[in-house]
Amino acid sequence: MASYARTERAALADLLSQVGPDAPTLCAGWTARDLAAHLVVRERRPDSSPGILFKPLAGYTDKVRLKKAALPYEELIHLVRTGPPRLSLFGIPGVDTAANTMEYFVHLEDVRRARPDFKPRDLEPGLTEFLWKRVRTGAKLMLRKVPVGVELRRTDTAEEAQPVRVRKGAPLVTLAGPPAELLLYVYGRKSQALVTAEGDPDAVRRLEETPTGL
Repeated sequence: MASYARTERAALADLLSQVGPDAPTLCAGWTARDLAAHLVVRERRPDSSPGILFKPLAGYTDKVRLKKAALPYEELIHLVRTGPPRLSLFGIPGVDTAANTMEYFVHLEDVRRARPDFKPRDLEPGLTEFLWKRVRTGAKLMLRKVPVGVELRRTDTAEEAQPVRVRKGAPLVTLAGPPAELLLYVYGRKSQALVTAEGDPDAVRRLEETPTGL
């Protein structure tokens, strides 16, 4: 699985170089430069990491990111491409797979899908299954603010798959789509994810209006 983290990282570095520093992304208010700086800081400045999840420290995290964003753009891309230093938490064997496969998959799509000519990628079956496993286990956290029940149904298999319940509650909304699209949806990329929401119209509206993700 570590190869998927590496290939997604390499593909993102290539795309960042191609689109340029001022290209838009799906991360609100962030350009390609901002996204590259976020990735570099995430792996090389652990002191700033708490602000990603803990709002009172978000100002410090953003200050560190903005300082890193002032580096030459090609230097940022080089740091993204080469990955974390050996002493980084992300440099520990096994952590790259566990922590970076989804991170780089999602952010690669953040750049790809901000472009008007984007098309879904044909993913390797192994990566698809990895993402399906992760969306099933991570959706509860990503959907924690949602006021309705949610189940996921993958649509990329030859036989109709049984839905997987990921959030208790009623009424129930079924999100249907390929694993990669379901993952993007629960991670907050709702309008760009190729997912169908099925259920009571009011419940669907409440789901779509509620922020999801970290």
